[in-house]
Amino acid sequence: MRIGICSDTHDNLELARDAVETFEEAGVETVLHCGDVVSPFTANVFDAEFDFHAVRGNNDGEWNLSTVIESFGTYHGECAALEFDGHSVAVYHGTSETLVDALVDSGEYDYVFRGHTHQRTYEERGDTVHVNPGGLPIPGADDTYHVALFDTEEGDVAFYEV
Repeated sequence: MRIGICSDTHDNLELARDAVETFEEAGVETVLHCGDVVSPFTANVFDAEFDFHAVRGNNDGEWNLSTVIESFGTYHGECAALEFDGHSVAVYHGTSETLVDALVDSGEYDYVFRGHTHQRTYEERGDTVHVNPGGLPIPGADDTYHVALFDTEEGDVAFYEV
């Protein structure tokens, strides 16, 4: 199974559409959004031919965001604990580094996917892989937008610039 991971689209419709196009071309079955979609109109871009899961980011202030996402996917609120092909996965925006570290160090998850910093991250810590796909380019972080693809059969995570 191929899973797409993205974060911090911050209402940039062009980047959100490019992310969806990348996921569709890669044949993903599920997309995980690690928060900061921001508005319902951006969430609608992810209403596509894959399962969609999203967690709340610190900039997701629209009251209707959860309702819109629930119309075509699953809105998990603060954090999600999921399983794909025997891989345990936590999805959290990453607002608290203490909580990110707790999720990674808990030993409960094979993968922890997060956002917030806008900085691509791949870190193996013990038996857990910590991944941030990156986000909308901001000073001090990545200068281009990336998404990640997780292949559950291979256990690989790859980054793609969109």
